[in-house]
Amino acid sequence: MQGPDASLRVAGGTGLLDDLGAPVDLPRPPRRVVSLVPSLTEALAVTVPDRLVGATDWCTAPPGLDVPRVRGTKNPDRAAIEALAPDLVVANQEENRRLDVERLRAAGVPVWVTVIESVDQALASMRRLFADALDAGEPDWLTEAARVWAEPAPDDGRRVAVPVWRDPWMVVGPRTFTGDVLSRLGLVNVLAQHPDRYPRVELADIAAAAPDVVVLPDEPYRFTPDDGPEAFPGTRTVLVSGRDLTWYGPSLTGARARLRAALAR
Repeated sequence: MQGPDASLRVAGGTGLLDDLGAPVDLPRPPRRVVSLVPSLTEALAVTVPDRLVGATDWCTAPPGLDVPRVRGTKNPDRAAIEALAPDLVVANQEENRRLDVERLRAAGVPVWVTVIESVDQALASMRRLFADALDAGEPDWLTEAARVWAEPAPDDGRRVAVPVWRDPWMVVGPRTFTGDVLSRLGLVNVLAQHPDRYPRVELADIAAAAPDVVVLPDEPYRFTPDDGPEAFPGTRTVLVSGRDLTWYGPSLTGARARLRAALAR
C-alpha cells in the first residue's frame, strides 16, 4: 500500500495517486463531488460547499446539510451517484467497499480513496485531498487541527476499553484512528495488542483486560446512560461523542479539548 507520501502524480499522465496509490485522472479540479464518508462530507461542506453534490444517509454534519442522498456507506446507490454526474467520488478504505469503488471506476467515475488509521495520516490525507485533488489549498480548520494535535500527550496512563458495538460486542483494537486519538490523550488501550483492528469480544474479555475506564461513544452504536454502562458493573464508564472520537475533519479542532473534559468528569 502506498500512503500519502507516495509520488503525487502518475508518471507520464495527468492523474494523481490516491492514498492507496491508485491513479485518479483529474485533468481539472473537480467541481462536482460526491462523498461516501461522513467525516469527509463535513470537511467538504465546510471547505468547498459549492462542489458537494451528494452524500450518504449517514452524513449528518454540518447540521442542515441539503444535498441529494445516495444511501449508505456500505450500500451506496451507484445509479444515483452516476446520475449526479460527479467528476470525483471521495471514499475511504475502511468505511466503503472495494466492490463499489471498482464498479464506479468501471463506469467511468473517478474515485479518490483515503486511508486513515492515525491522526497524522488523517491530516496528511486531507491536505492531499484539498490541496492536490481539489486544488483548494489547505483549509484554516485543517491548519488549526494540526496545531492542536501536535501538542504532547498528557501524562495520564489510564487503561481504557472502547466498545463500538454490542450484541455482539466489538471494541477498538490496534492500527485505528480512534486508537491513535486515545494515545494522544495519554490513555492506554487495553485491546491494542489484539490481532484484529476491531475485535469481536465477550464482556469477560473486556473485564479480563482490567480497564480503569470504559469509554462509550454514541456511534456507530448509540450507547446511552441506560444502554451500555450497566454491562460494566464496578468499572467507571464515560459517555463521549462518537464524532469527537472517530471523525477526522473540522471536528478535530475541538475534539481533543472536549474528550479531555469528558474523561475528566
